[in-house]
Amino acid sequence: MVDEKFKNYIYDLGILLKEKAREAKADKDASIGTGEADYKIGYLMGLHEVVSLMKQQAEAFDIEQGDVGLGDLEPESDLL
Repeated sequence: MVDEKFKNYIYDLGILLKEKAREAKADKDASIGTGEADYKIGYLMGLHEVVSLMKQQAEAFDIEQGDVGLGDLEPESDLL
């Protein structure tokens, strides 16, 4: 029971972070040339770091990327 709760929590967290990161990428792209660009880039880079860390930790613990909700996101190509 507890294991299932944690699995669901981690999966949902990955999905939510992925959505936020994709939105942040779109916001950053739309803000180029505006006064908000630096903030948007910084926000995106923070999410990039978190997503990258989650993916690295999943690999270190031999957990499939899809099990943490991040199987279809590559931070280096999708978020930069």
